[in-house]
Amino acid sequence: MSLVIVGSLAFDTIETPFARRERVIGGSATYCALAASFFTSPKIVGVVGRDFPPAILRFFKSRRIDTQGVEIRPGKTFFWEGRYGYDPNMRETLKTELNVFQDFQPELPPSYRRANIVFLANIDPDLQERILSQIQSPALVAMDTINFWIAHKPDPLWRVMGQVDIFFANEEEIKMLTQETNLIRAGKKVLAKGPRLVIVKKGEHGALLLTRDFVFGVLGHPCEDVVDPTGAGDSFAGGFLGYLDRAGKLSRSEIRRAAVYGSVLASFVIEDFSIERLKTLRRKDIEERFNEFRRLVSF
Repeated sequence: MSLVIVGSLAFDTIETPFARRERVIGGSATYCALAASFFTSPKIVGVVGRDFPPAILRFFKSRRIDTQGVEIRPGKTFFWEGRYGYDPNMRETLKTELNVFQDFQPELPPSYRRANIVFLANIDPDLQERILSQIQSPALVAMDTINFWIAHKPDPLWRVMGQVDIFFANEEEIKMLTQETNLIRAGKKVLAKGPRLVIVKKGEHGALLLTRDFVFGVLGHPCEDVVDPTGAGDSFAGGFLGYLDRAGKLSRSEIRRAAVYGSVLASFVIEDFSIERLKTLRRKDIEERFNEFRRLVSF
């Protein structure tokens, strides 16, 4: 099978109560693709400026990530600056500079248009819809979003949602989108619009999966020291979709396993700033922690 990931490649400046890092590598597509690369060979679609390090693109290629869909344009790369408090689930955005991402209108390479699985990360819903129109006959389409698009483009967001199979959102986002305070009611409202599966990311508390037929919850891995929560949700999506791409089917049991793998990848990302932990992570580490998750819920 094949997985195409569309999203941002970025520089992040991150401040936590314990440390600060300036202009480290980030972006939804970055985290998602690296997490997925432990299971499959994803194709990535995004745009960077001339200031983006060529060494990072070479690193992507070394991890079997197809970068043919990454455009390099004159100008600066997307930049985000955020601050976390002592609660890692809460963050404050201090600065966002779209730069070359502002006018990004990608034309997918021919091989990308035949993708089996497509992930539309948290980008403008109009852009999500435009990209989706270029995919010939995907077996599975997933999308994510953020509060900004919920507040400013709710109608296009709901329209795209009617064309996808899986909808990712964190707890705050899905409550804001549906105007519901209960996650089950919120999930059902989204399911009524078209998706077959809703995944609510709950940070350190794991994730909740809802379909019309079953509900499944996965724990977050117990962690005493969260270094940097940035990218955990995108890494969850990458692990989840990367595993499904390798499995080649969307059965209930595979969805559950994919959710655990997603939680495993997210649990590693938060152990260091930026993508540093993903650079040293091995498949053996992932399988060992997967088995730890299994023991956590055995009774």
